[in-house]
Amino acid sequence: MTSSYTYEDCKATADWLMAQTDVRPTVGIVCGSGLGGLADMLKDQVAFNYKDIPNFPQSTVHGHAGRLVFGTLKGRPCVCMQGRFHLYEGYPIQKITLPIRIFKLLGVETVMLTNAAGGLNQDFKVGDIMILKDHLNMPGFAGNNPLAGPNDERFGVRFPCMSDAYDRELQQLAMDVGQELGYGDFLKEGVYCVLGGPSFETIAECRMLHKLGADAVGMSTVHEVIIARHCGMRVFALSLITNQAVMDYESEEKANHEEVLQTGKQRAEQLERLVSTMVTRIEHNNNYA
Repeated sequence: MTSSYTYEDCKATADWLMAQTDVRPTVGIVCGSGLGGLADMLKDQVAFNYKDIPNFPQSTVHGHAGRLVFGTLKGRPCVCMQGRFHLYEGYPIQKITLPIRIFKLLGVETVMLTNAAGGLNQDFKVGDIMILKDHLNMPGFAGNNPLAGPNDERFGVRFPCMSDAYDRELQQLAMDVGQELGYGDFLKEGVYCVLGGPSFETIAECRMLHKLGADAVGMSTVHEVIIARHCGMRVFALSLITNQAVMDYESEEKANHEEVLQTGKQRAEQLERLVSTMVTRIEHNNNYA
């Protein structure tokens, strides 16, 4: 398994996809655990199994379908990843983020990512939806960053800025749309911390991350955000809080993946409606890149 992909590899995959479909997406959506229903909302679908796409990795996780779906959301051309890739599956980090670079070469300007996460903020409840305003990149601290290795200027600069990673206008749009849809009670905002997984966090780790300012913890998204920002796409991300992280030793609670998928089912439709409504209102102009 080669760990890094050249610009030419990404271009070959994008060209292959563009030869198979007339859809030229401006919005790219990545669906998290149990949240693949977003792709099903697309009209005039053209779908590809990951295994059929040149250079594409394959998803190995239950709750992640493994399809790239092109179509339109209320007239807006979109591409949707139903199922994503994670460090804990054993993929090199460059492989996990490959689809984001392909998004860029397909003409995508805005990337919207969803994930399932554990709540660290004591004010969060299971079923809350958190708008990401920032992140803590733990694998990055340890040197595992998707931009490590030679930089290709055709994608972006060597040292990209991350202080504006999450587009503030899109955060505000999400809040506005959420209020309109009557989601005010469970729509929150906060900082997402990524860990490698696949084991869930210990109690000591949860306490540490909470002290460091993390509101939610998960095993995805941040790597994709870094790559998206590197090549100048706008980024918006949401976490569905599927379980409350265990913070004290007296607790009988235990994190498990089934609980994550169950919460996903209950809140998924509302999350999908929030994202699809936002897509119809995103104004594309390149002042934000």
